[in-house]
Amino acid sequence: MITTAKKPIGLALVAALALPTAGSLSAQELDPASSSAQVREERIDVVGSLPTDLSGLAEGPELDGFISQRRGRELTVTTENGAATNVFVADTTDIRARGGFLGLGRTELGPEALLNGLPVTVETVQWEGGLVASSVRFKDDDLETAEMIRGATNQRFTENEMAIEENAVATEALRGRVANIDQYNVRGTANVYFDTGKWNLTPAAQRDLCNAAREASEMDNALLLVVGYTDDVGDYDYNQTLSERRAGRVVNYLQQECDWAPWRMLTPTGMAEADPLADNTTAAGRAQNRRVSVNILVSKAVDNM
Repeated sequence: MITTAKKPIGLALVAALALPTAGSLSAQELDPASSSAQVREERIDVVGSLPTDLSGLAEGPELDGFISQRRGRELTVTTENGAATNVFVADTTDIRARGGFLGLGRTELGPEALLNGLPVTVETVQWEGGLVASSVRFKDDDLETAEMIRGATNQRFTENEMAIEENAVATEALRGRVANIDQYNVRGTANVYFDTGKWNLTPAAQRDLCNAAREASEMDNALLLVVGYTDDVGDYDYNQTLSERRAGRVVNYLQQECDWAPWRMLTPTGMAEADPLADNTTAAGRAQNRRVSVNILVSKAVDNM
């Protein structure tokens, strides 16, 4: 259900537009009893150069999860239980996609294909500086979705040229009107709610998201801003990660199931336990705060044109 915003987004909106996406594409569940060390970044210092030959190195663990962070040659892979493991990508790492229509000519790929949020299976070997990926596997459809998210969060529209060509008239109108404008009117807000420690969508939440997308599609030049929140249970690192995953799940559903165009989505973000709707000292209040807000925005420069 869409409701008119009771207070302006103000500085929070400006900050949200400036934040990069966390891009979580997984529907896994985060165990609320897991320690903060499972979601806190664990850095590994590189010793020397990465090996050019991985043969003969001891076999490491196989990681099945998604890429939660990328730093040059180093990936952070977060698994189903919320544990984060850093892995290096060497020149000899075998990176391949499988399945889907993108498999034609794109099965063997380079490190640039390893995008934030991409679900992956990583085989590793042990090395003096940590773990090195011997192979990385993922689905073509997942790579396509990750690329769409990355392109949609670039407000210059430079990384989403295929979508621009297919939607040339609408995209050019939006590009010219909102490229240098950082103030928006909030035309409506839809909230969807989550169980403790979870970011999977209920059937009611799925219906509400598509209803919000339908209502926004009837407004000229409307954009969507997705912001995730938590209650105050757990520490900051845990709640920040959880809020980002909830926002990412909502973005995926809006684009994949509700047919909302990626280039009409502003950068999603997580705000942890900030800006609660209700009192966190009660169970009912905490339930209202475990939410993702989908804000329908129209630039003040084009509103009511």
